[in-house]
Amino acid sequence: MTSGPKAGANEALPGGVTAILAVNAGSTSLKLSLVADDGSSEAVASLEDVPHGVAAVGHRVVHGGSRFRDPTVIDGEVEQAIAELTRLAPLHNAPALAGIEAARRVLPDVPHVAVFDTAFHATLRDEAAVYPVPRRWAEEWGVRRFGFHGLSVAWCAERAPTLLGRRRHGLRLVVCHLGGGCSVTGVSDGRSVDTTMGFSPLEGVAMATRSGSIDPGALLYVLRERSLSIDQLDHVLNEESGLLGLSGTSASVRELEAAAKQDPQARLALRVYGHRIAGAVAAMAASLGGLDALVFTAGVGEGSPATRADVCGRLAFLGVALDSEANEAAEPDCQIAAPDSLVRVLVVKAREDLVLARAVRALLYGG
Repeated sequence: MTSGPKAGANEALPGGVTAILAVNAGSTSLKLSLVADDGSSEAVASLEDVPHGVAAVGHRVVHGGSRFRDPTVIDGEVEQAIAELTRLAPLHNAPALAGIEAARRVLPDVPHVAVFDTAFHATLRDEAAVYPVPRRWAEEWGVRRFGFHGLSVAWCAERAPTLLGRRRHGLRLVVCHLGGGCSVTGVSDGRSVDTTMGFSPLEGVAMATRSGSIDPGALLYVLRERSLSIDQLDHVLNEESGLLGLSGTSASVRELEAAAKQDPQARLALRVYGHRIAGAVAAMAASLGGLDALVFTAGVGEGSPATRADVCGRLAFLGVALDSEANEAAEPDCQIAAPDSLVRVLVVKAREDLVLARAVRALLYGG
């Protein structure tokens, strides 16, 4: 299912640098970047703007199911398998598949590699991965918890020890990836042990337009008593819930923060958001048996001091304390905990592109 690079694929860019094109097709955005050997990157406006000499293309694919736990060279069979997994993550795998198809048309002579977000969570403990439903659901139907945002969490798990001046061994981290999609992950010794997203990217904390976890009884009720179809319910939970559903006006944390002084629904949306995230952090700390550092990453995690302050304020009972000035001035990568905080708090710039490019190089060139 994998193959080596084609002859001539590893040509040098100007200056003797080779680059991997990282294609990150998310639920709300498409990001293209060229990642050089030294880890530096530059944005690319479109596939048509990609320069000659790109060594290979790496594609972030959100859901790899039980089948894909390692980076995989894309061929027709792999593309078909990704398409079949789209029913588990329609907001994510479908855009990724479209990106793969477009990139293979524009760059047909270089290897294309799929790197799966779920792969990082292959180390989930059994008690975190298994749902309390009949065993045949898992054994015959593949219903289990997979976890997502793996590339982002992997980078934070690598970056945090450096920022803290500690070894990865024995370090207990909770990573809050807060963007359009949101997840909270417990990391021990650099490995995922528990996370909030599960069978699909719909489980867990409240998100921009996704509900996160909700009582299954409520879903059965609206299906039976309110005549929603399955497709309507799917649409509501994925695209009309979360911050948008709570506020009725916006899915943007920044816009809701601006409106919160006058708008009680905006305030409620932000309180629910912070409450759910803080509760998830506490749950991850229980899974880890303690907490050494809390990491915020992605658009909201990096860009909203108010969200970080709200979440950390709710976690004071765990010994989390912010330096308010450092929090307000934070630019990744930095520490923002108060000197007397029992838990370090970090803001880390998301570098999914770098993790993606490294995985492609390791698979194709052993580097």
